[in-house]
Amino acid sequence: MFAKLTSARSVLVAAGLALAGLFGALAPTPASAAIPYLQLNASEPKYAAIVIDANSGEVLYDKRADSPRYPASVTKVMTLYLTFEALSEGRMKLTDRVVMSPRAAAQAPTKIGLRPGDSMSVDEAIKAMTVKSANDVAVAMAERLAGSESRFAALMTLRGQELGMRNSRFVNASGLPDSRQISTARDLAILSRAIMRDFPQYYSYFSIRGFTFRGNYVKGHNRLLDSMEGFDGLKTGYTNASGFNLAGSAVRDGRRLIAVVLGGPSTAWRDNNMEDLLLTGFDVMKRRSRGERTTIAANIYEDDPSGPIQRPSVEQGDGDQAGLKIVLTENPHNPGPMKVSPTLRAAQAKPAKKPQGEWSVQVGAFKSKSLANEQLKLVRGRFAKVVADAEAAVEGAGGTFRAQFQGLTADAARSACSTLKAKRVPCMVLSPR
Repeated sequence: MFAKLTSARSVLVAAGLALAGLFGALAPTPASAAIPYLQLNASEPKYAAIVIDANSGEVLYDKRADSPRYPASVTKVMTLYLTFEALSEGRMKLTDRVVMSPRAAAQAPTKIGLRPGDSMSVDEAIKAMTVKSANDVAVAMAERLAGSESRFAALMTLRGQELGMRNSRFVNASGLPDSRQISTARDLAILSRAIMRDFPQYYSYFSIRGFTFRGNYVKGHNRLLDSMEGFDGLKTGYTNASGFNLAGSAVRDGRRLIAVVLGGPSTAWRDNNMEDLLLTGFDVMKRRSRGERTTIAANIYEDDPSGPIQRPSVEQGDGDQAGLKIVLTENPHNPGPMKVSPTLRAAQAKPAKKPQGEWSVQVGAFKSKSLANEQLKLVRGRFAKVVADAEAAVEGAGGTFRAQFQGLTADAARSACSTLKAKRVPCMVLSPR
């Protein structure tokens, strides 16, 4: 799918490590790491996103794609890029061992939890980073490849610049909080495209849902691997400062899209936004192939999350979010009601509301219930305001599954269908039976 990137990397590795050693020696000590390197604009929403065509690199959608953001554990995609590079160049094998140093073992969660001196195979280490997002393993791998994490971080920055990541700087291999570690949605999309282009033989690691390590099953954090058809990677991330991040990719009808979502207020909001962007992107590409001139921005409901994310001061990284309650408010000292986007509202369980009428809008008839549900989800995601008062339902009869928005008044149904048709979404108004 991609043309193999030709470069003199194997020749320049030694030189790169030498430069990394120089920069690493100049890196601030942990005591000074708390001093901000770059203060992000507090008045600007954390949310940023981009969608690109993986094959051509064409940008299909972007919002604050060049604004600096904290990458959190999406950082590990670069750690894995350099890991795959070492494997492909023969400098390391999957059966080699990665030893846990005292410094690596002391990293904050999430972590695999090996004791200093213990080790795991490179294959296990890769799975620990992609599935568990293990911070201790990321540091151990950095030390294995470059001698120290600071040298490795400098090498990460150099490699990023070579790939075209002009607005990124790395100071650690894990993505744990450090105000000097900065990237952008565009740069992370460039990195995501590069890792699948340059090392397709290792890309399948990103689609692993879980793995068994020393008798224990380790489950991953990327819920879209289970819930979205064609979604096969890449990496989640979270810190208090960054919000909920995700670099993702999916394939439909032989076409691959890459999307990056940064600064989401919750895992559910982030995942729903990622799915909306990708599904809308595939729909736009299909319509373009038929000669239509349209964009993702013209077909998706945009609702910026605003205000700080409040949560208990627990694990930094990709820790399990079970029981986590996000309060999104303009005033952190006086929390108000949580603002929920229409996309998230549609995905959450809610008590049934009384229908306003008996009319319906049908948006398609399909050969399977799953396809009908997918159409309802796509329309709801793109036109949340239009169908906000309707209940999504699938009516099956005679081997056909009809995707409908029910419970509308006659005027509301006609208005909704008129709006959908104006956006080239086929629909029909159904009167009460």
